[in-house]
Amino acid sequence: MSQPSPAPHQIDLVVYPGFKAMEAVGPMTVFDYANLQLARRGQPPAYRTRIVSTRVGPVRSDTLMTLEATARLDTVLLPDTAVIVGARDIEGALQEAGEIVPWARAVAPRIGRLVALCSGSFFLAAAGLLDGKRATTHWSVAPLLRQRYPAVAVDPDAIFVRQGRLWTSAGVTAGIDLALAIVEEDLGREIALDLARELVVFLKRPGGQSQFSVHLASQTTGHAGVREVQDWILRDLTRAFTMSEMAARAAMSERNFRRVFARETGASPTAFIESARLEAARRLLEQGELPLKAVAARSGFGSDEALRRAFLRHLGITPRDYRQRFGAAA
Repeated sequence: MSQPSPAPHQIDLVVYPGFKAMEAVGPMTVFDYANLQLARRGQPPAYRTRIVSTRVGPVRSDTLMTLEATARLDTVLLPDTAVIVGARDIEGALQEAGEIVPWARAVAPRIGRLVALCSGSFFLAAAGLLDGKRATTHWSVAPLLRQRYPAVAVDPDAIFVRQGRLWTSAGVTAGIDLALAIVEEDLGREIALDLARELVVFLKRPGGQSQFSVHLASQTTGHAGVREVQDWILRDLTRAFTMSEMAARAAMSERNFRRVFARETGASPTAFIESARLEAARRLLEQGELPLKAVAARSGFGSDEALRRAFLRHLGITPRDYRQRFGAAA
């Protein structure tokens, strides 16, 4: 006698007026296509997804699209995973859809996963669920999250962060990365990679990857002297930059240079250099099969051990693991 198939994993997408349409549709598509991958393998669906809100009926997004909520938030009948979508006007959303805050507080101890996408992290923070925990959000509202909820360890750079049952992500497409990570945890790496390939997500980014490109960020620097130093660093990452050289290039004293650089970029000169070298190393690992020593040398780290320490510190994985998961061969 055959064993009955396990019930699909229930996922509730929590929306409210003004929610970001793409943040709801992206993860919803990931879970739907995961079922399609399973069907091709002759396996039953793993996910059942529904739209939930503070009231049943049509819920208008930030675009012309409207989703139909078929259920209300419930503190008794819980899904396996709940995903709270973000909004452009998160402060307005906290007022208009404030019921989500006590709901999240009530269900957090009993739900399998409680996920907040982009500015949806404000709902978890308002519920006190992120106090003393690391969390991320879209970089544009990260300062506001830190200001309003100082007990939260805000990481403005991560693609997504997992803290036990609580998951938070950066903005918009980062929700797809987080959903793929959930699929990998539930169904395994092979299905997650096949799914990423079908959705034409070329690289399934790890949670520790950056929301920013160092090169793009340097172009937005307003101070001409600081921008000149950034361009100089990016032209030759293998150089051993000294503070005195950088300050002289910006025509400043060392003390003033440190202050102005931090004000303009949000990071120290040393941190900027390491971020630029890390980004260069990631590109080399993603694109080719250079030995790790060569990657370290070309990106300015000097040794494979220094490269390894930087990857573990910033991304939480080794360069070798990074290449295996996100390189061209993978």
